[in-house]
Amino acid sequence: MLRRFAFISIILLLLIPAPAVLSRGASTQENITLAFAGDILLDGFVGGQIERYGVNFPFVKVAPVLKQADMAFANLETPVSVRGKAAEKTFAFRTKPAALAGLNYAGIDGVTVANNHILDYGQDAMLDTLIHLDKYKVGHTGAGKDSDEAFKPYTKSVKGKKIAVLGTSRVLSSPSWYAGKSHPGAASAYTPEPLLGAIKKSAKENDYTIVYIHWNTEFKDYPEKYARTLAKQMIDSGADMIIGAHSHCLMGIEYYKHKPIYYSLGNFVFNRSTRGGDKTLHSMLVQFNIGNAGVTSRVTPVKIIGGQPNFMGDAYNKDTIKRLNQLSFNARIAANGEVSEKL
Repeated sequence: MLRRFAFISIILLLLIPAPAVLSRGASTQENITLAFAGDILLDGFVGGQIERYGVNFPFVKVAPVLKQADMAFANLETPVSVRGKAAEKTFAFRTKPAALAGLNYAGIDGVTVANNHILDYGQDAMLDTLIHLDKYKVGHTGAGKDSDEAFKPYTKSVKGKKIAVLGTSRVLSSPSWYAGKSHPGAASAYTPEPLLGAIKKSAKENDYTIVYIHWNTEFKDYPEKYARTLAKQMIDSGADMIIGAHSHCLMGIEYYKHKPIYYSLGNFVFNRSTRGGDKTLHSMLVQFNIGNAGVTSRVTPVKIIGGQPNFMGDAYNKDTIKRLNQLSFNARIAANGEVSEKL
């Protein structure tokens, strides 16, 4: 009797399917969402709106979406300080430190400060900016007390993956703005090094490296030749995604080695430009999704109304996506905003 029972038990065990075993090194990846926005200015007209309605006002309409992302990032187009003397230039911005609480409210994890305004009030104000960002627990990249600090990416571990964002600028007012070995300033993209070396280093140390770069010409619809070349060099050096700013209007999308290049996200929280016209009010959020299928991206059109980014209706979204398809190179944007490579 016992022998018969043992025999039946062995048969039953053989009939029960064994649990699936992942091959060595294989794993499942939880979906990671990264949200990127364009230029944020908290001075001028927007600064007046903040004084009137509070620090959260610029972000009220978009904060719920930004907060849903595992990481949200933007370009901060202003120093944050109460010190310094305005540079002799057409537009010199400076923001009160308390305004940074609006970034916290919006769920923005980090910003690049590599742009043509970070030194509007000199080196002290630039360094104050980094101190205030730290105080408000907003990560940063793109400027520092020397080139090592300026080219240090912002990093965040998300669901087992290390995400890095490296800020740099090819639009700076003079060489005196470039960070050097013992010179405070912004991370300059005017020369291949130390930029490409910093990207290679980041690619070795992190799972994904995004370069957020200030480049191209204001109010132009298409990137300059140097920008398309530089984008490819950055991807060859290890960048996984490229995000661009400075034109104050939307530019198209290009793929290189199956990796996306967003030449400009346009403004996000910004004063209305009298020079660029209505197209400076058109913006978008880009959401990257990292999962088992790799990296996918999707755009959400945004319109700036009274300095405040707003999500709009179907008609506006349709027009914006149509425009992006006209501006893009080998990318296609579907009606729902999903971006894919034309093969």
